[in-house]
Amino acid sequence: MKQFMDKDFLLSTETARVLFHEHAAKMPIIDYHCHINPREIAENKRFRNITEIWLGGDHYKWRLMRSAGVEERYITGDASDREKFQKWAETLSRAIGNPLYHWSHLELQRYFGYYGTLSGETAQEVWELTCAKLAEEEMSARGIIKASNVDTVCTTDDPIDTLEWHKVIADDETFDVKVYPAWRPDRAMNIEKPDFVEYISMLSAAAGVECRTFADVKKALALRMDYFGAQGCCISDHGLEYMMYAPCGDSEVEEIFAARMGGNRLSAEQIVRYKTAFMLFCAKEYYQRGWTMQLHYGCLRDNNPSMYAKLGPDTGFDCISNHTPAAQLTGFLGAISENLPKTIIYSLNPIDNAVIGTVIGCFQSAPYVGKVQQGSAWWFNDHITGMRDQMTSLASLGYLAGFVGMLTDSRSFLSYPRHEYFRRILCDLLGDWVEKGMYPADMDTLASIVRDISYNNAKNYFGFN
Repeated sequence: MKQFMDKDFLLSTETARVLFHEHAAKMPIIDYHCHINPREIAENKRFRNITEIWLGGDHYKWRLMRSAGVEERYITGDASDREKFQKWAETLSRAIGNPLYHWSHLELQRYFGYYGTLSGETAQEVWELTCAKLAEEEMSARGIIKASNVDTVCTTDDPIDTLEWHKVIADDETFDVKVYPAWRPDRAMNIEKPDFVEYISMLSAAAGVECRTFADVKKALALRMDYFGAQGCCISDHGLEYMMYAPCGDSEVEEIFAARMGGNRLSAEQIVRYKTAFMLFCAKEYYQRGWTMQLHYGCLRDNNPSMYAKLGPDTGFDCISNHTPAAQLTGFLGAISENLPKTIIYSLNPIDNAVIGTVIGCFQSAPYVGKVQQGSAWWFNDHITGMRDQMTSLASLGYLAGFVGMLTDSRSFLSYPRHEYFRRILCDLLGDWVEKGMYPADMDTLASIVRDISYNNAKNYFGFN
């Protein structure tokens, strides 16, 4: 029986162990998509205790606690931090097979030097250890980033954001990690949302353009893209319920925009037509700027109305959608094929792996290695099975060696071991193929592939300095 989460955790062959320890583990981290607050980096935030840094805002953990029957007051309610941690410890000890079990223990090992197991019985010991460690000077937000061997972080930012904290970070010569904004214009696209009209007013103020028409909105967005680009932004990100493609003429989209701004209710078809026009505009702008476009889709959000009313969005009530958008995806990419930006496509539904794997092959072009990428296993799929399936599918249908690899998609500064988790799974997958005689034991080539997927591909693809 193997020791629990030892140095060779998830590495089942000698080839995998060599690839990980001698190559993958040594590579820096590029976290090109996360939800960390840049203000907390700028101010070098310190954390009072493990609950604040571990459970605050982490809807992954909240969902698991609810499934284990924990009362909401110990999750998002008014229980003390110590009480919340106790309930989390009790929940985690029985979370067999869940990636949170592995992630949590990797984080305890890497940041706190704790190699035991967290449970209700060990909660006090771990609480005291982690509180003492978090009080040390190097366990600030910046200290954790540096200790994790991170060299680039891309946050997720709305077009109306001032980016003031990115400027503070960029101007601070004592911190050499690059922290760039990433453009997330969902609120300007989601014409059906109750706050759309209010948001357009805020966009107008931020851009200095009165947005009376959709043409005005496009002008305002282009100005804000210029502003983001001046702060180093080179990545966009779109959160879509599903891929859509229903093109319409300029006059029709202007009519749709005017109707919504006038307080009229739009049909489902009108909503899709507006969003299609919006996405086509954005893609053209990204191409001209050399930005990368990320498309995240396949999520049904806020499915529990009563809890949404109490807690709002991003609190653990989302699920996978079963919509497979091959025709819409190819229609959209085909419409911009002459001016296609670098694009990463993520579906939350693993059923879409093969669809994406074949679609991206239709739109590749030199000199790029993988101009159109299948994104890493995301959200409900960033576990052992999900990652292996995504990479196996990509290898089977495309070019795994050109894959830009992992991201955290996290709000926590302790999430960087997810990159280690991914790299261990990658090395084990490749090692398994070698041991089975499916690929030669060409360690120079294998090591190069591992280093590239871990770091080099992302650095080259996004063009980070």
